[in-house]
Parts: sequence; C-alpha cells; structure tokens
Amino acid sequence: MTSAPTTPRTGRRRHDREIVALAVPAFGALVAEPLFVMVDSAIVGHLGTPQLAGLGIAAALLMTAVSIFVFLAYATTAAVARRVGAGDLPAAIRQGMDGIWLALLLGAVVVALAIPSAPWLVDAFGASDTAAPYAITYLRISSFGIPAMLVVLAATGVLRGLQDTRTPLYVAIGGFTANGILNVVLVYGAGLGIAGSAWGTVIAQVGMAVAYLIVVVRGARRHGASLRPDAAGIRASARAGVPLLVRTLSLRAVLMIATAVAARLGDVDIAAHQIILSLWSLTAFALDAIAIAGQAIIGRYLGANDEKGAREACRRMVEWGIASGVVLGLLIMLARPIFIPLFTSDPAVKDTLLPALLVVAVSQPIAGVVFVLDGVLMGAGDGRYLAWAMLVTLAVFAPVALLVPALGGGLTALWWAMTLMMAVRLVTLWLRTRSGRWIVTGATR
Repeated sequence: MTSAPTTPRTGRRRHDREIVALAVPAFGALVAEPLFVMVDSAIVGHLGTPQLAGLGIAAALLMTAVSIFVFLAYATTAAVARRVGAGDLPAAIRQGMDGIWLALLLGAVVVALAIPSAPWLVDAFGASDTAAPYAITYLRISSFGIPAMLVVLAATGVLRGLQDTRTPLYVAIGGFTANGILNVVLVYGAGLGIAGSAWGTVIAQVGMAVAYLIVVVRGARRHGASLRPDAAGIRASARAGVPLLVRTLSLRAVLMIATAVAARLGDVDIAAHQIILSLWSLTAFALDAIAIAGQAIIGRYLGANDEKGAREACRRMVEWGIASGVVLGLLIMLARPIFIPLFTSDPAVKDTLLPALLVVAVSQPIAGVVFVLDGVLMGAGDGRYLAWAMLVTLAVFAPVALLVPALGGGLTALWWAMTLMMAVRLVTLWLRTRSGRWIVTGATR
C-alpha cells in the first residue's frame, strides 16, 4: 500500500504542527525567566525602598551578563539539530556536552570577575549611598549562580536541538516555583533580608542546572556518548558562538542607545519609554518562540540534507511571523485602555505614550518576520552573516537615534528610529534568505 502524495496543504500542516509543538512550550519557558526577577522584586519590595532599588541595579547587571552569553543556547541548538537531522544522536549529545563544558568555563571566569568588581559595577550604575550596599550584597551572592545560569542556557540549547522544548518548560516552572518558596523562607522565615533572596535564587538556578544535567547525562548514557570535556569540541563551540556574541552585543547597544536618548528627552519620555520597552519585551518573547522553533527545525532539515524541506519550513515560518505580528499589533492597539493604566496615571506620560505605542503596533509585522528569519539563519549556523548584518543595523540606527533630540523629536520619533532599525534588519535578513547562501547541508556547516 503506497502512502498518499504530499501536497502543499499537507506540507503546511506538517510544518504547522512542528512549529506549534516547539514554539508553545518555548514561549512558556521564555516567559518564566523574567518572572524570577518579578518574584524577587515583589518579596524584596516589602523590605524597603533601598533594598528594592539595590535589587533593581543588581538584577539589571546580572540579566545583562547572562543575555550576553545567550549564544550558548543559540549555537548549541543549531549544532545539535544538524546532528539530529543526520541521524547521529550520540554525536548530537556529544556536541551539546561541549557547549555545556564551555558554559561552565565561562561561568567560572565571570564569577571570578564579578565578585571583586561588584562595588565598582554598582557605582558605575549610579546607585545611591543607601541602595549600593544592598546591590553589592545581592550581586556578590547571585554571582555564584552564574555558572548554573549559563549551564541552563547551553542545556536548553541541547534539548531544543533534540526537538524538545517541553522539558525546558517543566524545568522553568519548577525553578520559578522553588525560587518563590525559597525567597519567602529565607528572606522572612530565616530573616536574611536581601541576602536571603539572592541565596534563594542561586539555589533555584543550581537546581535547574542539575535537572538539565540529569536529562542530558541520561541521554548520553543511553546513546553511548562521552561526557568528558573535549578541548577541540569546546573550541569549536566557542568559535561558533563568537559571531552570535557580536550580534547580541550590537543588539544590546541599540537598546542602550535608545534608552539613553529617551533619558535625554526628559522624565516623562523616559517613563513612557520604559513602559513601551516592557510591552516590546513581552511581544518579543512571543515572536522569539517561533524563532526558537525555526532554529531547531531548520538545523534538523539541513543536517538531513533536505534543502527543499528547509526552504518550505522557512517560507511557512515567515507566514507565521507575519500573522503573529499582525495579531500582536492589533492586540496592542485594542489593549491600550487596559494596559496603560496598569503602569501610569500621569496624564503627561499617557499623552506621550499613546502615539509611540501606535508606532510599536504598526511595526509588529516587520518584527515578526525579523525574528523568524533571525531564527532560520541561526538554525543554519549562519552566525557570521548575522554578526555583520547587526553591525550594519547598529551603524544605521545610532546616528538616526542620536539626532532625535537634536532635531527636536520626541519619543514617537525615537520609536520610528527603532522601527527603522527593524526595517534594516528585515532587509539584510531577507536578502540573505533569498540568496540561498545560508543553505549548507550536512551534519556540520
């Protein structure tokens, strides 16, 4: 009995099932990450304003440090997915272990630098005399959890490459729950104050890392993959991560420039800007979930030497990106009356916020395609192009954004500059995707 031929409609349905199966749990895991900081803020906030201010500074430093190393997840996902597509699971897990060993090494270096430099870092952020001691305490203690945080990133990449986004969701939920309980017990029950919050977070992060390692080690033993560190493999993981590090730093520079410009516009503008950034980050989680699915799916197709499947999956994910962007844009516009009062009651902030928020809503379809194509090229291991494309984007955005105050523009003008940034990313990524140069098949790129 012969199987039914594959039609365009059945092909789209197959891709849709894969995208949903990977993207929905990935979105849940992504949302769980910022909830850690929210729980800490809610608990520490009752200790006093200086403690909360100190937590805010330390958390910003920690989140910046960890976001710089997000390439551990991205590069590992692509490399492992290729091996999976090639049908070599032992090599896939071995590749993932190299990423985990690299995460441990980088984590040790960061801890060695962060603990002694904590006072200088806190001072550089402009902490007040009352908030600085709490920020230093939280930063020094939380630094012990950085290796675990980086292991979580790398191990998440391993499981995504293995086409598993459910386990990261379960681990994230468990970590979030443990973090909340530990914070309450240590901050109030043990009377440790902000130090208790930091230790609770460290313990939760270590627990998450252990849970991931148990899953990965079991997979390695099942498939006979070595767990020992391999110098050549670790170096290869580092080389694959360097271009993605450049890309991430360039993107962080864009966000820092935007915030600096908003601050120069005045208190009302920076307040409205922070509200928009929080919403922008939430929509980014939704779109990034599709991008994560793209990394895993594209890597697998290319590893299986299926160029046609990779192209079809890319096309379908672009359609998902456009549709998701349209839906998110409409939600932003419709939810404005509910969303804005949650953050501010200041009429001046509201008046500044509304037109800029409309710009963000209009730009969501562009963002949807950008996130998807970013994920496709990451899945293809095309990190070098992504680095150059983001540097070009930064070079275009920076002068335009810096001209906003000089030309008398306000927050809306700044967010038009942010939309220009996304448009430049769209052009660079679209040109690369259309060229087909990203398509390199085989177990390795």
